[in-house]
Amino acid sequence: MSHSLLICLPLALCAADLPEPRSDMGSFYPMLNSYAAQSTFPLSFLAQDWPDPEAWRQQGRARMHELLSYTPEPAAPDPELLESVKKDGYTRHLVRYTISAGRSTEAYLLIPDGLAAPAPAIVALHCHSGFYYSGKEKITETENPVPCLQELINTTYGGRPFADELARRGFVVLVPDAFYFGAQRLDVTQIPQRFAESLAGCAPGSNDYVQKFNPIAARHEDLMAKTMFAAGTTWPGILFQGDRASVDYLVTRPEVDPSRIGCIGLSIGGYRSAHLFALDPRITCAVVAGWMTTYSALLYDHIHSHTWMVYVPRQHNSLDLPDVVTLNAPNPLMVINCLKDSLFTLEGMQAAESKIAAVYEKMGAGDRFVCNYYDEHHSLKIPAQDDAVAWFEKWLRH
Repeated sequence: MSHSLLICLPLALCAADLPEPRSDMGSFYPMLNSYAAQSTFPLSFLAQDWPDPEAWRQQGRARMHELLSYTPEPAAPDPELLESVKKDGYTRHLVRYTISAGRSTEAYLLIPDGLAAPAPAIVALHCHSGFYYSGKEKITETENPVPCLQELINTTYGGRPFADELARRGFVVLVPDAFYFGAQRLDVTQIPQRFAESLAGCAPGSNDYVQKFNPIAARHEDLMAKTMFAAGTTWPGILFQGDRASVDYLVTRPEVDPSRIGCIGLSIGGYRSAHLFALDPRITCAVVAGWMTTYSALLYDHIHSHTWMVYVPRQHNSLDLPDVVTLNAPNPLMVINCLKDSLFTLEGMQAAESKIAAVYEKMGAGDRFVCNYYDEHHSLKIPAQDDAVAWFEKWLRH
């Protein structure tokens, strides 16, 4: 017994001697936290009684579009088919289409076998993961992925890219490259050579090239964000406009029932999914994985975990993230959280869940919102994928 006490007592003393955790902002944290706490989120559905929910949605969306500050000249999709590959249960088409005047993207379009009528469709939105060289390939099965990409798929998605699983279940799936990723990645031949010296001698597309390209793009994020702000726009504004333009293309497809469109994504894909659901009424069902929290929960020491791509200046004065995603309530929404996710606090995830649930309850639609927690690190592995697929089957197979 005394031996046990001798072991435990020093440990307790050491723990007591440890310094208190400190905010990343140090002495600036109280000021910034106090300022943030002044916001009552006046455009939240919970802030007051809104006699006309549709008028509330329109007001909230209009405010978000104002803050996002990106309204490029529109353009028709003008799609081009680049490649078709027959897969097990579906065909994978590589398509290119215009998303605004002078700018296009590429996407995988997965068409299930044997469609006899227009089918429900899903916009599948890829993650960030510090992996800029690829976009759609992170969540779609491709032939001979480079080892570093396969490692990401194994670690983050349990080895199963989820877009293919949705297609095998009978959904038409569109998987677009987001701005700054894949077909829209940073063109290193168009920037000063000093930024990309490490790529000298690497074969483009090789595993070595990809592993050296990703840190270059990561370092360039700061400069990109500063330039966007100086140009009067925001990174989320550019991202979300591209996702809505992808829906513009999707609804032109004869295989798609435009009244049954969902969206899903993990991490920044979850962030994109939340906002595509919120801002585009054509989306009637959504899954948001690995990106749902209150913003106040990030202020103490979690902001360092996040990219410039998720900041909308002055949004906190009007709407919190859970307020934004409810702009499409009472359409069905599933949120997927991971208990070991180091990008968010559990308190922030739970507070966001409570707020969203309260909105759906206030609308008399509590059964149309669910929030699941998985004993995982930041990921969307097969059990969570299966739950997401079941959610879409429940709400889009009418």
